[in-house]
Amino acid sequence: MAMSRSCGVGRAMSDINVTPMADIMIVLLIIFMVITPLLDEGGVRLPAAANAADEKPGAEAVVVSIRADTTILLGEERLDNMGELALELSERLDARAGRGQVVYLRADESLPYSAVWKVLQLCREAGADEIALLSQKKVGG
Repeated sequence: MAMSRSCGVGRAMSDINVTPMADIMIVLLIIFMVITPLLDEGGVRLPAAANAADEKPGAEAVVVSIRADTTILLGEERLDNMGELALELSERLDARAGRGQVVYLRADESLPYSAVWKVLQLCREAGADEIALLSQKKVGG
């Protein structure tokens, strides 16, 4: 504890020194600002679009993701091939019968259109009424 002349001889100062706490908070803020852009949802870089909506799929939404290495994810579950995706997707859509058959597709921006088209076709064949392509807002221009 720091000693002060105004408090008298030998008395402890009653004020709390918040400088170390402020230093720690600033360091944590900097760490989070550096790490946050590196946290990529499912390893998929979404393409930028000027008219992208701010809506995000809900917790119960059916989300299909395609990474740059053509790895396919259904929600958080990694699937080995397109046949497995078709089976799992049709099961999930059947379980959601009557609540709208919407599938959200997250495809990496570096994928060729043909890879995305195959998954779009498979989603339609599995029984999706609507397929929403997810993108991020274009910054500037």
